[in-house]
Amino acid sequence: MAQGKRISADIPPSVHDAIRAMGAAAKAARTRVGEGQAAAAARLGVHVQTIARIESGEPGVAVGHVLGLLAQYGVTVNLQQPGAAGAP
Repeated sequence: MAQGKRISADIPPSVHDAIRAMGAAAKAARTRVGEGQAAAAARLGVHVQTIARIESGEPGVAVGHVLGLLAQYGVTVNLQQPGAAGAP
C-alpha cells in the first residue's frame, strides 16, 4: 500500500469532508501570504510532499502536521462534543 494511503475504509464521508476542508484552508492561508509549499515545509520541518498531501486533503497525513500547518498561518480548528449546542 502506498505511503499516506493507510487509512480505515470505515471513516465516514463527513470526516473526509473535514479533512479536505482543513487542507483547503491551509492552502488558502499559505497562498494568501504568498508563501510556497517549500517554504511552508521548511518552517514546519516536513518534506514538501507532506504539504502537498495536506492541501490535497489526503487522510493519511499525521494530524500533528495538519494542525501544525494550520497554526502556522493562524487558522484554528474548533471541536464540538456530542450534545453540545450546534453539534450534530
